Amino acid sequence: MEGLEVTVLIGLTILVGTMLAPRVRLALPLVLVILGLLLGFVPELREIQLPPETVLLLFLPVMLFWESLTTSLRSIRRDFRYILPMSTLLVVASAFAVAGIGLLFGMPWETALILGAAVAPPDATAVAALGRLLPTRMFMKLKAESLTNDGTALVLYAIAISLALGGNVTPLSVTMSVLVSYLGGIAAGVVIAALAYLLLRRTSSTIVINVTLLLIPFSSFLLAEIVHASGVLAVVVAGLIVAYVSPRVTTASSRRQVAAAWPFGVFLLNGALFVLIGLEVQFVAHEISAAAIGRLVLITLAVWMTLLVVRYLFQVMNAPFQRRNPARPSRGARARSMAVSTVAGMRGAVSLAIALSVPVSSATEGEIAGRDETVFVTAGVILLSLLVQGPLLPAVVRWARFPVDHAEDEEYELAERTISGAALAALDDLAAEHGVGQEIRDRVRAEGYQMLEFSNARALAREQAIVDAEAQALDVMLDEPDPLGNGGSVPETGEESRADAVQTPVRMPDSTRIVDDEDSTDGEVRTLQMLATSVDVDVMQRSPLLRHEEHTRLKLALLDRKREVLLGLRRDRTVDDLVFRRISARLDLEQVRLQGIEDYD
Repeated sequence: MEGLEVTVLIGLTILVGTMLAPRVRLALPLVLVILGLLLGFVPELREIQLPPETVLLLFLPVMLFWESLTTSLRSIRRDFRYILPMSTLLVVASAFAVAGIGLLFGMPWETALILGAAVAPPDATAVAALGRLLPTRMFMKLKAESLTNDGTALVLYAIAISLALGGNVTPLSVTMSVLVSYLGGIAAGVVIAALAYLLLRRTSSTIVINVTLLLIPFSSFLLAEIVHASGVLAVVVAGLIVAYVSPRVTTASSRRQVAAAWPFGVFLLNGALFVLIGLEVQFVAHEISAAAIGRLVLITLAVWMTLLVVRYLFQVMNAPFQRRNPARPSRGARARSMAVSTVAGMRGAVSLAIALSVPVSSATEGEIAGRDETVFVTAGVILLSLLVQGPLLPAVVRWARFPVDHAEDEEYELAERTISGAALAALDDLAAEHGVGQEIRDRVRAEGYQMLEFSNARALAREQAIVDAEAQALDVMLDEPDPLGNGGSVPETGEESRADAVQTPVRMPDSTRIVDDEDSTDGEVRTLQMLATSVDVDVMQRSPLLRHEEHTRLKLALLDRKREVLLGLRRDRTVDDLVFRRISARLDLEQVRLQGIEDYD
């Protein structure tokens, strides 16, 4: 098929999956994989191949960069003791355990190790797509692990390929490969992020800023590949650095454009990737003889189960080395948490890209034995991971009975009240600095107090809702009658009154009316004409334009003050990066409303 036909086909499949997923109550990635499998029954469509360089050089940099931008740095620092062994030692343990399974089924040692390196790392894109049912802290731990474990898997893959091609592998060469991969990847990410920072400091153009951000992941990956380091780790490091410094070197307008464009682009790439995974599974299944299918299916099931068991056991052995928590959960709660983390560790794009990267032939050694088997088993593990672990995850999360975590809501409310209070405290000084009169000053102060009261009321309402929910759960548990004595009916709330208010017709002032020029000469023009002016306007006073300009200047100065306070809260780790981004997005939206959308000339 031609490239344009493939693009349209994948786009239509994503569209159908997006419409179908809510109806069948399945996660969208699962639906897209199933649709890809169904498309694979058409021989012409089955020939659509997924080149590994496409995944590594087009899909992964963009998706990993976005996941890095939306990752909590505070969570990484707090749970670093958990993340480091899970992204290194667990990958090695999983790879060798899978290699042992391959040996039991008669695979050559080198091929079995390649298979282990391919399926060892959980995938960041699969975790991001299917893991949002998890508690925030667990989701961030799993996401950070998935962002950093690819470097370990790629080092293992390089060693296994060298062994398969007859290379000389020594402990020294392995150590050097690990150091070059990790240190080189980190250095490449730091260098590209630093260059981007220097450029972004010197521009305020939205288009320049966002083109620079788009080039960062690809440049990081390229630089790492040049020095034979981990491109994945370079992209992640660059993304984490840019996420931290971007509020000071980007504009509100550019951030709003990023917030709108990047999630949509990542959604399309993710969707296309899951459809192509389904097609790839069908392709490798038809390339292998029917006699070998049964054996490979057994290997696939054994490898998949081994990965789950190794992940759970590793968490059990790693638990004693974690930081002690005064409010440490019970042993049963920890076991349930480990079970959820085990089910949430799903494989995806990186595993398939590694398997497809196995050389078809070598000029000196010929074709690597078992390449098709490696691709088949890897694709099968990905499929089981998405189609079994994915639907199972919500049930396992419910079984784990995690306590409701209100920390993010509490931090959000604290930050909102703190920045609002700081802005009000600085209002008089800012008004004097920007030459704002008393009338505008009082108006903005009233708006600020109204916003602060709203934040306080929202915090109290949330706390009361928690108390009410606990009381209701206690009533159900004790099987007590309804305390209202009205047969379970709910008293009338403000919703009905608000609905009535919405339906109440609003009368326009007598000074204006809509004129429908259907009787005019062209019969098509509809205009809103001002037939009279307000008698309250005193033309001898200051111009309304001047008052509006003063109001805008003071509001923008207050927004800058709020951002400085918010940055201080993040720097002191009082609020999480996720909370910081939520509030920053609201402040950016308010600034864009005041200033308008800038031109891109």
